[in-house]
Amino acid sequence: MARLIEAVRAVGAANPVVLIDGRSGAGKSTLARDLVAQWPMRGRVQLVALDSIYPGWDGLDQGVERAREQILVPHARGLIGVWERWDWAAGEPAEAHAVDPSLPLIIEGSGLLTPVTARLSDVRVWLESPAASRKQRALTRDGDTYRPHWEQWARQEEAHLVRDEPHQHATLLFAMP
Repeated sequence: MARLIEAVRAVGAANPVVLIDGRSGAGKSTLARDLVAQWPMRGRVQLVALDSIYPGWDGLDQGVERAREQILVPHARGLIGVWERWDWAAGEPAEAHAVDPSLPLIIEGSGLLTPVTARLSDVRVWLESPAASRKQRALTRDGDTYRPHWEQWARQEEAHLVRDEPHQHATLLFAMP
């Protein structure tokens, strides 16, 4: 965590953008929440989890595209970004949320680090974790809801790894247990 906090401080801006990527169960959400709790600057920080944006179990790429277009691009232009939460139970978009460009922003989610999103961010984190550990954490967290979709989601993550090489765009790499 100390390296991540130092990287955020080194940006020297009031509204840095931090992206956290890694495969399912790698620890992205936990790291993001810990970073919010230990944020090194005064004031509020915004946290967006792509789990709230992905449009269903086949939506990894669409969720990342939505985050780019609706959050990262407006933030980079100093504009308010607006994204819609995905209602997983109803299978449709739900309420809208605004992202203030004057405030720091953390976005976490699988598929997030791409050549394009890297250019729209200040600190980029890639989390690596053994497959067995990741699967255990993810299924403990989401249980029977996630179990039938594990392989389907993993295929989308694998395509992201091959296409986007997220670790190549990371400013920080962390090996998680």
